[in-house]
Amino acid sequence: MKHEIFYDVTLFSDYDIYLFKEGTHSRLYKHLGSHFMQRKKSRGVYFALWAPNARSVFVIGDFNGYDASAHPLKLRDDGSGIWEGFITEVKQEMTYKYHISSDQGTAQKADPYAFYAEVAPNSASKIWSLEDYGWRDKKWMRSRAKKNSHKAPVSIYEVHLGSWKRKVEAENRFLTYTEAAKELATYLKEMNFTHVELLPITEYPFEGSWGYQVTGYFAPTSRYGNPQEFMNFVDIMHGSGIGVILDWVPSHFVTDGHGLINFDGTCLYEHEDPRKGFHPEWGSAVFNYDRNEVRAFLISSALFWLEMYHIDGIRVDAVASMLYLDYARCEGEWVPNEDGSNINRGAVKFLKQLNTAAYGEFGDIMMFAEESTNYSMVTRPVDVGGLGFGYKWNMGWMHDILKYMKINPLFRQHHHQNLTFSFVYMYNENYLLPLSHDEVVHMKGSLINKMPGGYEKKFANLRALYSLMFAHPGKKLLFMGAEFAQFAEWNFEQSLDWHLLEHKAHKGIRDLLITLNKLYAKLPALHKNDVEKNGFSWIDENDYRANVIAFIRIGGRGVKPVIAVCNFSDTMHNDYRIGVPKEGEYKEIFNSDHESFGGCSKTREEPIRSEAKEHHGRKHSLVLTLAPLSVVYLQRVR
Repeated sequence: MKHEIFYDVTLFSDYDIYLFKEGTHSRLYKHLGSHFMQRKKSRGVYFALWAPNARSVFVIGDFNGYDASAHPLKLRDDGSGIWEGFITEVKQEMTYKYHISSDQGTAQKADPYAFYAEVAPNSASKIWSLEDYGWRDKKWMRSRAKKNSHKAPVSIYEVHLGSWKRKVEAENRFLTYTEAAKELATYLKEMNFTHVELLPITEYPFEGSWGYQVTGYFAPTSRYGNPQEFMNFVDIMHGSGIGVILDWVPSHFVTDGHGLINFDGTCLYEHEDPRKGFHPEWGSAVFNYDRNEVRAFLISSALFWLEMYHIDGIRVDAVASMLYLDYARCEGEWVPNEDGSNINRGAVKFLKQLNTAAYGEFGDIMMFAEESTNYSMVTRPVDVGGLGFGYKWNMGWMHDILKYMKINPLFRQHHHQNLTFSFVYMYNENYLLPLSHDEVVHMKGSLINKMPGGYEKKFANLRALYSLMFAHPGKKLLFMGAEFAQFAEWNFEQSLDWHLLEHKAHKGIRDLLITLNKLYAKLPALHKNDVEKNGFSWIDENDYRANVIAFIRIGGRGVKPVIAVCNFSDTMHNDYRIGVPKEGEYKEIFNSDHESFGGCSKTREEPIRSEAKEHHGRKHSLVLTLAPLSVVYLQRVR
């Protein structure tokens, strides 16, 4: 079969080139890369590559025996730096790379815009069409705006697809996208989670990077199947009422030779100066956000997943590393701005442009920032000076509460500020409360093993932590395995320890999460004003001696408030009085110490009558019995 090459076919208009050079093109995946086309009577593939500093570019692949002289691309004469050509009779799933010659020598590169790739450690791109999939999720897409609203309950289960479950009987292999979707959708519905967040599935070479060292920004990793199978994964989730969020990494990229590094013999995607273009902590390259074409590449990647895969939200990884020129760098290892400041202005421009494009095209999605500093207005609109994200991960809450929970309850009174400080700034941004994968790796210990005390107290502490989390303003995220208190740290090379669910204490934690997710969704007071200042009121934040805090979650007019009382001491508090907003009878609707969760308390059927006795500055009060290491929710019933 003869594979001829022609140069009279293009997918670029003059306007496309203008937008590309300007850095505002957000659909480059429709133009660059490899695309099936019909030329006269010949069907084949159009190839287009951005490599402005290359001397020559050849397509090499299965169809020409990887011959680096058979099929040269032609450089456009418009100054765009784009090479293109049409090769006949190229078929689906054939592999290819670009052979690039420059002043620095030659290199063989994978296609930055490829839709599919070989399974690592192989590194070639694959010819693939995304056109032959029929979506079945119209119902979900019509309702998505409501499911993703700031007023909605958003409870996210964070998953690494390669280690959630494995086929142990089949040489410990990964689940495929289809296998994982069926099992995971059933599990998420049972657990009452609203969304699933996948650790990066953009193609990556090294398993131990968990997907955070990316080579393919437009290709779902082939470890678990082909692109249509990942579409089916999303479809199955949507059919089960579950939203899908992708962890996405525009902060840095891997330095493997077939990737973006030194792409055309020059630092094309990364900064030439290593003080800007190399990340010393991760050993990876940093994108040059000042370059228009690079911003267009990244924004096109984000919109690609939203458009082609119906993704419901994007979590942008390591935003802090993007915002600061001196992030993880010592003196002399970074270059300040002319005025001496350390803000990466190119990254700020990129993030604003990203969120403007994403929300402008898909107003019913969610954009999350993993941002760990006090950079202001991360979740405020771009037109008022913000970065434009929908939510910010509340890393401060995560670190403070875990620091507090690790302390022996005997000494927690001296660290009360770690328990209460997050309430000071809880409405400064639109927050998500994460207990993520980063907290259960690298010798940090699992969540259950961070808890102090013996076996039973560890579980009581963990139940109290989760119960506080679901009452605290902010959306929720929990990493897999934590929902049944896995003792071992997460290991990306093996399945979770599902056998632990045979034990009462672990099953109790799972049942607690099922209940908390259900209450969070059922009771508007717990979610409706997660990002509104009128969604919260203190009862008492100062009882450090007893290690107790009490507060009210408020859902607005017509919504019954929920009172949360949290006892983080390991002693029983009898006759504990709290002020309440109104007189009447209050019902205990949840107790983390309930025997069904592995605790010791029984269901309290009778309501508690308030007394006309002033307390906490309120005219009426209740007297409660607080079990050790417990959280209770109350609602007024009449």
